[in-house]
Amino acid sequence: MHARDKIRNIAIIAHVDHGKTTLVDKLLQQSGTYRDNETVQERAMDSNDLERERGITILAKNTAITYKDYFINIVDTPGHADFGGEVERIMKMVDGVLLVVDAFEGCMPQTKFVLRKALEQNLTPIVVLNKIDRPNARPSEVVDEVLDLFIELGANDEQLDFPVVYASALQGTSSLNPDQQESDMETLYETIVNHIPHPTEDPTLPLQFLVTLMDYNDYLGRIAIGRINRGIIQQGQSVAVMTREGAVKQARIEKLFGFQGLKRIEIEQAGAGDIVALSGIKDINIGETIADPAKPEALPVLKIDEPTLQMTFVVNNSPFAGKEGKWVTSRKLRERLFKELETDVSLRVDETDSPDAFIVSGRGELHLGILIENMRREGFELQVSKPEVIIKEIDGVRMEPIERLLIDVPEDSMGAVMESLGMRKAEMVNMINNGTGTVRLEFLIPARGLIGYSTYFLTLTRGYGVMNHAFDSYGPYAGANLGGRHQGVLISFETGVATAYGMLSIEDRGTLFMHPGIDVYEGMIIGEHTRDTDLVVNVCKEKQMTNVRAASKDDTVRMKTPRIFSLEQALEYLNDDEYCEVTPKSIRLRKKILNKSERERSEKTRKVAESNV
Repeated sequence: MHARDKIRNIAIIAHVDHGKTTLVDKLLQQSGTYRDNETVQERAMDSNDLERERGITILAKNTAITYKDYFINIVDTPGHADFGGEVERIMKMVDGVLLVVDAFEGCMPQTKFVLRKALEQNLTPIVVLNKIDRPNARPSEVVDEVLDLFIELGANDEQLDFPVVYASALQGTSSLNPDQQESDMETLYETIVNHIPHPTEDPTLPLQFLVTLMDYNDYLGRIAIGRINRGIIQQGQSVAVMTREGAVKQARIEKLFGFQGLKRIEIEQAGAGDIVALSGIKDINIGETIADPAKPEALPVLKIDEPTLQMTFVVNNSPFAGKEGKWVTSRKLRERLFKELETDVSLRVDETDSPDAFIVSGRGELHLGILIENMRREGFELQVSKPEVIIKEIDGVRMEPIERLLIDVPEDSMGAVMESLGMRKAEMVNMINNGTGTVRLEFLIPARGLIGYSTYFLTLTRGYGVMNHAFDSYGPYAGANLGGRHQGVLISFETGVATAYGMLSIEDRGTLFMHPGIDVYEGMIIGEHTRDTDLVVNVCKEKQMTNVRAASKDDTVRMKTPRIFSLEQALEYLNDDEYCEVTPKSIRLRKKILNKSERERSEKTRKVAESNV
């Protein structure tokens, strides 16, 4: 057990890509946590493949470093508002936060989101101005922006008196002076131990431990991670588990772990204020309290923000179902979705009238996109519908989620972007032109208006625009026909292999989404039409071989480069009558009704029904 006045529990919070994970790397390296001969990869905290590929943190992770005789527990949190469920839980485990802000970009939507969560928990903040070595860094203006944000979010006097550390996580340097960097992270360590309070919980009271994070290990089963709220916890101890529903179960702690660097080390006991991991409790869940059996008292259940977006996950029933995936049945799909609920508290899964379809609700497109990507990598085949925002009735008024959108655009694209957002019912709340040729615009916009907007936005700004958004609040419903796709699609007429000849014959009808030689089926979407109506085309057509030589025989024909969608782009592109088919090897777009005449009949029925309303 550590002396409580030598423990510091902190979370690192920031907007995505402002350098949290790199900062943790340098704190770990310079604290002597690694052996001299130990090879450590960059962004050591980003442990899963998707995090490393995308350069984002998805799951909160904790580590511990020793500085002098202090023991500092650090939790790295996600920057995306989509993973807000992770951020909110972490705030229960710590006494202070390092708010990392880019010295050039300043405060972004997610900076506001994560800081609000920290201030609500009354945590002590330290502001770290990172990337101070950027040539266009503007530290004094950014500190003013951060102060304004604290005031706007209602910080108290102690929180407003935050220390500022200027750092370059990449170089591993920090200082209290923006113009001169020390050669190491010593300044930041000192600021942490001097400003973040030590835990004040009482180890002599009966045990209370809130399960905040979950892990799983094939040998140990479920591993519960959290902070000891009071009392002492020991290996082999009998405990009471208090579920979210209020039931009390008896259990025994088989193994207890502390943290040292990125490793878990087995320990005999730990006391109030320590962050530990424990195993042996079979069906433990996030938000449950582990308590003393003689005096079981539950801690308040974690309050998590509600999901704002939902999609229907359907068993793959396309003509190519089962060709590429390992798991294709509704039983396996259901098992996998309900397993995800154990570790992701922001997710909701609802069963429907059909055993093959499930409504999955999450915090945003990225949140659901990461789940789908993980599932396809595990060997699942499934189909998903267009993302839809969750509309609520509040005091008899229809309300929908409103996002705070922050965009940086070149001055010459500003007019087109403002016009496009105006059509999507966006309301401009701020505009900053700092004379660099780029303008920063801030909007409040219904979340529906952002579905499918990012690709269009990049086209409008010729790739130079940067767009960030985070959930702001629920506002009055802004009316129908908001956002979405305006173009029709090109649909395959038959099942077969797409030929270069067949694709060349329809190239002038729109933009294709694939190369020749790809297998297609009837009803599959193979491109975007130049008009706003759908068009059925035959891309499997082969050139007829005759003994008559064509005049253009020797001409080299060049096809236009097709537009290949990533998973997120495909989800954004969908319309109400379409599915995205996801398999371990392919992402295909298709119509829900594959047959052309059946589609037309269904559309007529829909129009008749609408006209009768």
